[in-house]
Amino acid sequence: MGAGATVAAGTGDASFAHLIDPRRKWYNNRRIIILNAWVFLLLITSSTNGYDGSMMNGLQSLTQWETAFNNPSGGMLGLLNAIQNIGALAAYPFAPYMSDGIGRRRTVFFGSSIMLVATALQTASQSVNMFIGARFLIGFGLTFAANSAPMLVTEISYPTYRAPLTSLYNSLWYSGSIIAAWTTYGTFRINSTWAWRLPSLLQGIPAVLQFGLVLFGPESPRWLISKGKDEQALKTLAYYHADGNEQDPLVQYEFEEIKAAIEFDREVTKNAGWKSLVATPGNRKRMRIIVALAFFSQWSGNGLVSYYLNKVFDEIGISGSSTQLLINGILQVWNLFWAVGAAFMINRLGRRFLFMTSIIGMLLFYMAQAICFARYAVNQAPAAGHAVIAFIFLFYAAYDLAFTPLIVSYTVEILPYQLRAKGFNVFNFVISVALIFNQYVNPIALDALGWKYYLVYVCWLAAEAVFLYVFLIETKNRTLEETAVLFDGENVTEQIAQKAEAVADVHIDDEKASDV
Repeated sequence: MGAGATVAAGTGDASFAHLIDPRRKWYNNRRIIILNAWVFLLLITSSTNGYDGSMMNGLQSLTQWETAFNNPSGGMLGLLNAIQNIGALAAYPFAPYMSDGIGRRRTVFFGSSIMLVATALQTASQSVNMFIGARFLIGFGLTFAANSAPMLVTEISYPTYRAPLTSLYNSLWYSGSIIAAWTTYGTFRINSTWAWRLPSLLQGIPAVLQFGLVLFGPESPRWLISKGKDEQALKTLAYYHADGNEQDPLVQYEFEEIKAAIEFDREVTKNAGWKSLVATPGNRKRMRIIVALAFFSQWSGNGLVSYYLNKVFDEIGISGSSTQLLINGILQVWNLFWAVGAAFMINRLGRRFLFMTSIIGMLLFYMAQAICFARYAVNQAPAAGHAVIAFIFLFYAAYDLAFTPLIVSYTVEILPYQLRAKGFNVFNFVISVALIFNQYVNPIALDALGWKYYLVYVCWLAAEAVFLYVFLIETKNRTLEETAVLFDGENVTEQIAQKAEAVADVHIDDEKASDV
């Protein structure tokens, strides 16, 4: 029997489920293993961002760094943290046009090239202004890579692994964070500027790998079809999804569905530009959710610990550099464990369940942090300070169930191809704006309000829970094209699915006939 004629098990309700060969797994199929290796090269884009937050946390605990840059505090410290996201803001007007214009791979390559230069400048910095300029360039280059990489992951992944792999993108933020945390923990004993230069240098590792390899990887079949390169797109799908068999029913279904969806989207969004993001009720639903998730991912109290953990520790009486850096390192490992675990459960548990479990847990544990923080402020009890640390860990376990793995994967999967680059760019833009606000406001507010500042986030988390319960839509076990039906209605996408399935059924019948 031909591979495409077998019946898949456990693939959910997706219309392509019966087209997938259950014998073709990530661990026993050479082509899928190679494809996943290329996916991993793209996933580590997120590591650069994660590395930065943890590195800046660690550098603030290094006297060598503070001495080199004249003990930055207040507005200067806020600028040092925020400047990477200011650099990102400068690149946002251009990133989606490059992703759609020159392709996903080349845009990742362009971004990694800029980051290579920037990390070299950061490592060689002789003044605070040079350090700030280098961090601006890191943010600028990262925007191009971060716009294209997750889209390419979701557009080339094997169908049954698309959601977990795309969810791993943001989860691997913590892989960079772990390296930075433990690097700064190890280098704080170096009695020279290399205590902070070495962590700065290592931030360029993902960019080095992508610079050298990404152009050899596969391009998005959706981008190829959008540029009229149908034959190349079909070959790419066949090579990685069906061992090179262009007549495989799954490949034909994917190919025809992508073609029909792109043609339909092209007609609907023709000459609409950025206005297309809010031109229809379905797109307005998408953007409402996307903008909210972007804000929630940074305004849920996590920014306080992500960039100013040392200040939180100082407030609860934990002031030793070694202890602060050790806790930071353990926290990043803890975060990676929960985020990766949640990414692999996305198809089984669904998006809504993970988001609602996450937000309720965050609310409860942040409330507990506020109570313990208040207790410490009143009587300076060490037990209350230690309890704050425990609830920080529990808060992040809850956060990592959804707000680490799902915000990127959910955003790219609910956007149709023609809007994906622009919509995802809006998502990243909103995150940068939220981050800049957090990085400036958090240290000032924490100094002024102390534990009372936690109450602001408690109230905000409650509001987030209500929003997610009312507006979040489940997208489990659907192709990228099929998710459109949830926002645009059955009539809009029915013709796309029917055409793709008709072509796939013909190829199934052909394979059965050849088997006979």
